[in-house]
Amino acid sequence: MKRIGIIFAMREELDELLKEVSLEKEENIFDLTFYRCKLGKKELILVESGVGKVNAARCTQMLIDRMNVEAIFNIGVAGGVSSSIHVLDIVIGEALTQHDFDITAFGHPKGYIPNIGRVYIDSDPSLVKIAEEVETESNIHKGVIASGDIFCTEEGMSKKIAKKFHALCVEMEGASIAQVCFLCNIPFLVIRSISDSPNSKGNKLTYEEFLQESSKRVASFVKQILEKI
Repeated sequence: MKRIGIIFAMREELDELLKEVSLEKEENIFDLTFYRCKLGKKELILVESGVGKVNAARCTQMLIDRMNVEAIFNIGVAGGVSSSIHVLDIVIGEALTQHDFDITAFGHPKGYIPNIGRVYIDSDPSLVKIAEEVETESNIHKGVIASGDIFCTEEGMSKKIAKKFHALCVEMEGASIAQVCFLCNIPFLVIRSISDSPNSKGNKLTYEEFLQESSKRVASFVKQILEKI
């Protein structure tokens, strides 16, 4: 893989990886800024999609159609929903699901996507394997990441998502990126660093407090993956 697209929901997440690579050129398309960067012999195209599944899906298709990327990463922060997950842990998204997609009225399980034919979409196994081999100061977990157009702050909701989908964490973009990549036959990997948890002590969200540090840790982690590809 020589050209890889990397999607971030927010500027804070993008900035941390931008510090780790060599910026060569910026290109603006439809109000999105694509940062063409180098890491060794690899060309990386970084872009801030904006928050939410539609923004992320739109950005994914643009990377595929306009930038001709060979693989796509989605990295950033997420909220932990499993009791085994703690702030600053890193989650490798082995599978992605949309916890808010609901056509149960037609006899399908929640999260089932008709043109995909399943509830879960698997990340590229070779990329997952490489990610598992990376050493970092954070605790590493591998499993399901659940996406939905909801910033999950309620402990009750987080417990339902964890139980229903066996999810480790929840965010707002990954599964839509997975869906577009699946339909376009593009390898992908979603990796998140935990910035907050509705299950944490006292149910206190720590998102703003740990956003920068979580973004820094996941950027460093992904840089090591990219160096191994």
